[in-house]
Amino acid sequence: MKEIKIGIIQQHNVADIKNNIERLAENITNLAQRGAQLIILQELHNSLYFCQTEDVNKFELAETIPGPSTEFYGELARELGVVIVTSLFEKRAPGLYHNTAVIIEKDGSIAGKYRKMHIPDDPAYYEKFYFTPGDLGFHPIDTSVGRLGVLVCWDQWYPEAARLMALQGAEILIYPTAIGYETSDTDEEQQRQREAWTTVMRGHAVANGLPVIAVNRVGYEPDPSKQTGGIQFWGSSFAAGPQGELLFRASDNEEEGIIININIEHSEQVRRWWPFLRDRRIDEYGEITKRFID
Repeated sequence: MKEIKIGIIQQHNVADIKNNIERLAENITNLAQRGAQLIILQELHNSLYFCQTEDVNKFELAETIPGPSTEFYGELARELGVVIVTSLFEKRAPGLYHNTAVIIEKDGSIAGKYRKMHIPDDPAYYEKFYFTPGDLGFHPIDTSVGRLGVLVCWDQWYPEAARLMALQGAEILIYPTAIGYETSDTDEEQQRQREAWTTVMRGHAVANGLPVIAVNRVGYEPDPSKQTGGIQFWGSSFAAGPQGELLFRASDNEEEGIIININIEHSEQVRRWWPFLRDRRIDEYGEITKRFID
């Protein structure tokens, strides 16, 4: 049995970036000491979620890759002997920025990176102002703990992204995210949104016969422009098995740092029972690349 001990950190963020990073480092260390081999952080974990407004000054938060954060988390990974999935605001060139997941190998080196492909633009989520859509494609990254299919937040709604990762041998799908309630929505609408978020990724697990890990931030972050009531990030980080079964689901309002045991080899057995990849009609899917089929 190939089992991976996966640590997830669901954290609230504050305006003090140093404080956020110090608490992350403390939690990473704690999880590693408890036996985690792979540790996954939430989307844009170093700072507040700055995309609530369109502010050119926020581009100062971006950094190069390699850069200060990859050096910091790389040193942690090397000291603790763990693989870390980070999520950074990448400055690629003047005027060119990405929302980028960087996978740090346990020796501190960069195993690979993924630039977020699907970029939202909604009230309080003005990501198109900041991020250029990724250009690295959908490709899993090989690490010492396995082949990781890392995607980022808004990518979670797109079955094509998960499928392409699965077809290239990803052993697990990983989603760092930053999503929450709009405070003006009713309680019923808020819960519908949270359940839809969980359900669609559990669907990716079932359709591809792979475990899925989603790590979301938690806590309230105000809108600096006061155009909205801010975002109450709903936490609810979770792990699902290859049949969509919930293995763990975190609180919707508290920080958590937990370890989940994932049996990677179980996916092979599930795919024998449910051979969805075998039965795909690839000869009839040509039009899937069209925006709309008239």
